[in-house]
Amino acid sequence: MRINPIIPIWLMAILCVTMLFLKRNSWKAYVRQIIAVVLIFCVNLRIMVPSDNVTATTQELDTYVLFVVDDTLSMLARDYDGDTERLTAVKKDCENIIEKMDGAKFAVISFNNNANLVAPYTDNSDYAKSVIDSLYPLESLYAKGSSLNVCKDVMIDTLKRAHEKGDGNVIVFFVSDGEITSSDSRLESFDEAAKYTDGGAVLGYGTQNGGKMYVKSYYSDEEEILQDTSSYPYKDAVSKIDEDNLKQIASDVGIKYINMNDGQSKLDDVVNDAVKNSGGDSDSRQVRGYADIYYIFVAAFAGLMVYEFWSIRKRNVKISEQ
Repeated sequence: MRINPIIPIWLMAILCVTMLFLKRNSWKAYVRQIIAVVLIFCVNLRIMVPSDNVTATTQELDTYVLFVVDDTLSMLARDYDGDTERLTAVKKDCENIIEKMDGAKFAVISFNNNANLVAPYTDNSDYAKSVIDSLYPLESLYAKGSSLNVCKDVMIDTLKRAHEKGDGNVIVFFVSDGEITSSDSRLESFDEAAKYTDGGAVLGYGTQNGGKMYVKSYYSDEEEILQDTSSYPYKDAVSKIDEDNLKQIASDVGIKYINMNDGQSKLDDVVNDAVKNSGGDSDSRQVRGYADIYYIFVAAFAGLMVYEFWSIRKRNVKISEQ
């Protein structure tokens, strides 16, 4: 059994307790009031029970979706939508893309000191989401700075292999703050990727003012601000978005650049277009899952309300006859 509350349980509990304080004159009427409150609480819980007859609609998209995700230390900067960590926002946005494009084949490349194909193309969307959720930067002791060039060859090779299959569109989402801090400071051209790509976007995270990065201390589980050790005395390191680099990659690949601080609607448009142009079909089938039973409590509540209406009407008739 599982629950999926419509409104938070704590809020509904407060409302129900408040309703119970409104006592009625008759003890029988108050018992019915208690039953009604319990039924309302149960309806809100949206109780679901295991079932072998759950109808699930699945779609198959003739599309390959490649995520190229920057998981360098700078992606821990807390300057997304106020003070949210960039990587936290990245994971949420990528998982939303996967949900909307469920039925496609997903692959994930992460890059820091090196680039790695951490998930080859798979139609298992849950696996793709778990891979995205597991991404985290190297410890600062081992990090060598940020380079966007490090992922280019792996990205092009992965796009090329999907393109050569010839059975679907190839979409890429390049996710980064665009910052280059390694000795490899010159951004190389990504234009070779264009001939293997049918759509997608470069998603930029971060702000011009920048944000500080919080990492776990070597000596405890507490978080501490990452320090800039390039000069003494040390000071708090600050990471800033470099949109010029991100726009250059988008131009090379022939896809859109979206600053994700205010670009959610633009990203939705890109995803919707990708789904629209993907081909494929949908299928409804019976699977084992969880079925709602809230309607049982709704029916009981409705029956109780009918009885209450009949009882009040009957009482009013007696009063009028007197």
